[in-house]
Amino acid sequence: MLTRRLARHRTATLIAGIAGIALLAPLAVTADATEATHGQAQDSSGSETVIVPGADTPAERTRVARTGADVLHMDRNGLVVHATDRQVAGLRARGFTPQRHQPLSAAAPPPVDDAYHTYDEMTAVLSDTAEDHPDITELTSVGTSYEGRDLPLITISDTPAQDSAEPAEPEVLFTCTMHAREHLTTEMCLRIVTRFTSEYGTDPEVTELVDERTIHVLPMVNPDGAEYDVSGERYKGWRKSRMPHYWGAVGTDLNRNWAYNWGCCSGSSGYPRSNTYRGPEPFSDPETRVVAEFVESRVVDGQQRIAAHIDFHSYGELVLWPFGFTEADTPDGMTEEEYQRFVDVGTAMADTNAYEPMQSSDFYITDGTVNDWMWGEHEILSFTLEMYPSGGGIDGFYPPGSVIAEETARNDAAVDLLLREAG
Repeated sequence: MLTRRLARHRTATLIAGIAGIALLAPLAVTADATEATHGQAQDSSGSETVIVPGADTPAERTRVARTGADVLHMDRNGLVVHATDRQVAGLRARGFTPQRHQPLSAAAPPPVDDAYHTYDEMTAVLSDTAEDHPDITELTSVGTSYEGRDLPLITISDTPAQDSAEPAEPEVLFTCTMHAREHLTTEMCLRIVTRFTSEYGTDPEVTELVDERTIHVLPMVNPDGAEYDVSGERYKGWRKSRMPHYWGAVGTDLNRNWAYNWGCCSGSSGYPRSNTYRGPEPFSDPETRVVAEFVESRVVDGQQRIAAHIDFHSYGELVLWPFGFTEADTPDGMTEEEYQRFVDVGTAMADTNAYEPMQSSDFYITDGTVNDWMWGEHEILSFTLEMYPSGGGIDGFYPPGSVIAEETARNDAAVDLLLREAG
């Protein structure tokens, strides 16, 4: 099924203020403006954080994103992006007035924080959990990354290895760290794993959810990129995978590489050096391909058993739902009733964690995303949760380890709510 869909498609932050923002003089830029997809630096070097005043509508934010600038978040002063000199020139050519952004802390990525789990530490946690809770867990792998790392999947259920359980339990999938620099999301997935295993049998709600649902957790979709991002004394600000492309470019934005409306709507880049490079074709990268194959494998007797999904990202404190490729609420592929369910569930989750709920395209247009594919191909109730903080520069991707416990627990109620909705 996945092969047929791939062939078919080949042709084909919270809007609120943060204190302490200071706007300095407009940037002096001499580089020539370029087309939207030509000019994104491969990492944080050679670019800087700027704020774009006036980009306060989805259409204007989409125009900014199409310069290739790396959109970080929205605050009361404008859209905060990480941009090269060439991209800043492109913004000026489009009538914007980008200015240097003075974040609350250093603009450069901070030193690597040992409080966060590396890939090896993450896999060790999963192995120990499966060993300690053999009756309710099954540890497998959905496949391997470009550099050969397993993408471990842990399944939590009172019958974790019984596909033939009748009646079938609704299944819910949680994915994390599709973007390499978003390490807080790995911690989010590990919290889900730890909470639903260690509290099983003692916490009544946890016990009920494990007994009545099948919970799948993929804590690190992009292990190559995540490991590269921490392979030094300081974080690199790396977003993409590590698959090489032509022109010496490395990496694909895995959240622009999904087959549903891939590359349709100027919501991704065709330029390999862009931070939103969609890849040469849908599912060109093994990481997205093996996760999609796993989702396809959950179609049993003609029915997709995965009912709901959250893809955790950072940052911005947002709850987002499909579609991202169009500003329309109900294009082909979604009815009014289905859209309203996304609004209701997304708003209810946001009520639990104080995030801002919105349709993905209300921030800016994106295409080839996991949420659009999950719903468009499988009618899975799929959300993105953009985690802490609500704002910042490039360092916003790297909050101190001291916030891990609080900011992951902040989403416990949202996770439980979606698990109940899956029924």
